Amino acid sequence: MRILICVWFLLAAGAVVAPGRDVVLFDGKSLNGWNSTGGAQWKVENGELVGRQGEGGVAGDLFTNGTWADFDLEAEWKMRFPGNSGIWFRFVNPKEAYQADIIDQASHPGVYTGSLYCAGKMFIAENRDAATVSKDGWNRMRIRAAGDEIVIWQNGKEVIRVRDGTFRRPGSVGIQVHAGKAFEGMEIRVKNIRLKRR
Repeated sequence: MRILICVWFLLAAGAVVAPGRDVVLFDGKSLNGWNSTGGAQWKVENGELVGRQGEGGVAGDLFTNGTWADFDLEAEWKMRFPGNSGIWFRFVNPKEAYQADIIDQASHPGVYTGSLYCAGKMFIAENRDAATVSKDGWNRMRIRAAGDEIVIWQNGKEVIRVRDGTFRRPGSVGIQVHAGKAFEGMEIRVKNIRLKRR
């Protein structure tokens, strides 16, 4: 009985999942299975994960307790612009992680959501198609990580396909709220987050 309880707990936490099985990372009701770092404010509203800057415009991230290396992930997102956010993956620490950016930043003109950030290298692949992003409504992002190949789709269009072996270890999935007055009032909303382990 004790063994069965332990196995159930690991599956619920996303720590042990058979290849091909869908994992619902967010239950739509609570932050169970997630942990936050930094000073951003994280809440659940209307079945959505909502992140906002903390007092004084401070940043923060929300991470899954489970970790994965190779997977297919889908999520729907909506942001109050101007803003700077993204979906972390293979996140081990701030120096070992990738992020599929959700971005609207004057310092990177012509770089749109779905661009691939690699810690220590900045953007290693850029989405240059503004038509793939809805700034007023919900968007769907898909990320596939398989060995050194990373593919990102934004609203059904493939925007990134790259081979990069910088980070291969299993890591958390996360959501970012960036710091700074330039993004004051930003709000990131994410829902229907699903992951299939490869």
